[in-house]
Amino acid sequence: MKVIFLKDVKGKGKKGETKNVADGYAHNFLLKQGLAVEATTGNLKGLEAQKKKEAQAAANELSEAKQLKEQIEKLTVELKAKSGKDGRLFGSITSKQIAEELNKVHKIKVDKRKIELNDAIRTLGYTKVPLKLHSDVTATLNVHITEES
Repeated sequence: MKVIFLKDVKGKGKKGETKNVADGYAHNFLLKQGLAVEATTGNLKGLEAQKKKEAQAAANELSEAKQLKEQIEKLTVELKAKSGKDGRLFGSITSKQIAEELNKVHKIKVDKRKIELNDAIRTLGYTKVPLKLHSDVTATLNVHITEES
């Protein structure tokens, strides 16, 4: 019997796949558990429509990420911190502080986990910080740390 998997089934198939399985296995397990549906022409057309919809959503997400990248790369985030001799900060600037300042000043919400800061910023001056907006899109944000008076 030909079935369309609705969920991943270990050793048999992944979600969205169409495969031939034994009739008894299909009737007694896959269909009863809601893990698959019979591969009728209507169900196959529904699957194709769903795949097109997902591809369209992925394309929209990618284009939005590219637009956000262009917007972010024009910006500079200004942060103030106390510092000592030689421009070393007392404490450090974290990705959370950068995300909050970007949201507060420029109204751009970016999750702090998307800011790829290897180590917290500990010196005054300009720093280029990469932001992973999408699996294919990485923007570079300029962060300017100035001394707090």
